[in-house]
Amino acid sequence: MAWTYLFFAGLFEIGWAIGLKYTDGFTRLTPTLLTVASMVVSLGLLGLALKTLPVGTAYAVWTGIGTVGTAVLGIYLLGEPATVIRLVCIGLIVAGIVGLKLVA
Repeated sequence: MAWTYLFFAGLFEIGWAIGLKYTDGFTRLTPTLLTVASMVVSLGLLGLALKTLPVGTAYAVWTGIGTVGTAVLGIYLLGEPATVIRLVCIGLIVAGIVGLKLVA
């Protein structure tokens, strides 16, 4: 169950990272409230995952999911560049996440 918590914590991390862009410096109420809610849920789920997973593994996977998801959505939603080297680096992060899951 801890890995499920961690997976959803990572998804909510993506939500708040992308949400920050839409808050316009916390001047827009609805995006700000959704972003803060995503932060709270993400950290809460991470805390539940940490009851059984090692902190180093859980934190690395959590930030990895958030990093990959945010980078991909940045490309898709925000028109950020999708260069070959950027996509290779995203792939390396995914490989690291899978590796940590396999050895944990």
